[in-house]
Amino acid sequence: MSDEHEIPHTRRTEILPETPIDEAAAPPEHPMQKRVDDPAVQGGIDDLIEMVCDGMPEKFDKRLAREAVTACLKLIPDGRDTGELKLMSTVIKELRYAFRVFAEYAEPMKCTIFGSARTPEGHPDYDAAVEFGRLIAEVGWMVITGAGDGIMKAGHVGPGRDASFGVAIRLPFETTANEIIAGDEKLIHFRYFFTRKLMFLFHADAVVLFPGGFGTMDEAYETLTLIQTGKAAMMPIVMVEGINKPGIRSYWQHFDSFVRDTLLERGMVGPDDLNLYYIAQTPEDAARHIEQFYRNYHSSRYVRDELVIRVKHELRDEDVASLHEDFGVLVKKGDIHKSGPLKGEETNLDLPRIVFTHTRYRFGLVRAMIDRINTFDPV
Repeated sequence: MSDEHEIPHTRRTEILPETPIDEAAAPPEHPMQKRVDDPAVQGGIDDLIEMVCDGMPEKFDKRLAREAVTACLKLIPDGRDTGELKLMSTVIKELRYAFRVFAEYAEPMKCTIFGSARTPEGHPDYDAAVEFGRLIAEVGWMVITGAGDGIMKAGHVGPGRDASFGVAIRLPFETTANEIIAGDEKLIHFRYFFTRKLMFLFHADAVVLFPGGFGTMDEAYETLTLIQTGKAAMMPIVMVEGINKPGIRSYWQHFDSFVRDTLLERGMVGPDDLNLYYIAQTPEDAARHIEQFYRNYHSSRYVRDELVIRVKHELRDEDVASLHEDFGVLVKKGDIHKSGPLKGEETNLDLPRIVFTHTRYRFGLVRAMIDRINTFDPV
């Protein structure tokens, strides 16, 4: 079994190792019920898995499938009511379908765009979102939006239907998708916000935010929190808008002032956390910032306690030494050094690596370190 682990909120980066769920606090199962971990029940589950997996590639993880089926069967002796069972069943079906759709487009990089559904066509923010979507699609990226109107529609207009995903939510006052993505096979409808938000970030290689209301702020802060705590991939979080006049404080300047003057001043975030977002001056600036983030950085994984940063081009020895000198506070023990693939890694084995034992905090400083790596010229 591989020691390489996958982060729940992203397809590119792993942060925390798999931890068994502790069920000690749960109430005991009813004594009259046959326990799901009974050997006969587990044997039946194994038989079903083998029947379905006949002819499947060996890499399919039957152990995880067994755990999923076992967890579902435990709902019966738990005595869950219809509403709870309906919620869990719907979540599983929604996620399965969404993963199937995205799997058909696994290779292209993807950018999630958040912003207000109320922004009208012709508004400077709308036009900026159209322009950004066009620019990012020109370099081969696909765009994910919530499939509604406003900024969501603008984010689809720029790249066009073929390069767009729609991740829609069923709401009584928003019943249709915008005409760009409506009827497309890449339009996915969700009942629950939390499953929809998981898809926004799981498949994203960058997040771009345009001005919006409560929903946009929720998405902004959740994305920042997940990356700040190491629960999601390190990726560019870019804030951009259409109105940027000298002497006028913009939407994102107000946001930045609140973060600095209220959160930072009161010690509720650290100075390193300011590295996690970037306020772009124009759509072109936003697109350049995203491209720069992937100039040399490729992806990262934890292999046991080692943070493995995969890079596209090998670094010079003196550049690696400077990383340890400037970012040594991130190292729990040892040093920052070059490496080939570690035992347990299974993907991107051809890429050079930068490896160190990470303290698993100060992810804003990890972002600064990646920015530094992207400034180095290849060997």
